[in-house]
Amino acid sequence: MDKNKIKKDIIEAMHFRHATKKFDPNKQINEEDFQFILETGYLSPSSFGIEPWRFLVIQSPELREKIKNTSWGARGKVTDASHFVIFLARTAKDTKYDAEYLLDHYQNIHHYPDEALQGLLPMIENFQKEDFDLLVDDRRMLDWSSKQTYIALANMMTAAAQIGVDSCPIEGFPMKEMNELLREEGLLDDDSFSISVMAAFGYRVQDALEKSRRPFDDIVKFV
Repeated sequence: MDKNKIKKDIIEAMHFRHATKKFDPNKQINEEDFQFILETGYLSPSSFGIEPWRFLVIQSPELREKIKNTSWGARGKVTDASHFVIFLARTAKDTKYDAEYLLDHYQNIHHYPDEALQGLLPMIENFQKEDFDLLVDDRRMLDWSSKQTYIALANMMTAAAQIGVDSCPIEGFPMKEMNELLREEGLLDDDSFSISVMAAFGYRVQDALEKSRRPFDDIVKFV
């Protein structure tokens, strides 16, 4: 393993990546490459390993048009990008310490024995009640889930950049209206999910500007 080459390739990918505003509608990401991008999101870490997300790959031209008309941030991207992903976050219904989803997840996905669950679930309860004070309202719980979807989003955008695929994260949408649209389309699974963020993937039409950032020493502090 050439560690220096790997580091160089990753930094080059980070410089390549930018929030692409205009995609080439005539260029498509091949199936193998997009599967790789999805896999990096799928394998991303989450708090307590609960995977509080779902990734909707929007292929329907009709639904893309509805998204364009609902989300101001998606205009100019959702209809031209090769692939468009909506990241859903699980709601308190599924992420609260005593939720059926959590019990099923630990029993049937992670195969935790009962004695392990007897220690883990009270720990999650204390974390949600005391450490992060999440149980004040459902929105705070949703925000906790939503923050974790951004881990998957970042991994997918970096992975895309490493293979020469462009991307753009999108927060420019009214949450209530987008959730209503997704609910009408039957995509929120009985209120187990809410929209978190969106992203377009494809190929740029024009070169990006050189990156500008605050000084490194202003961002990174060794204490």
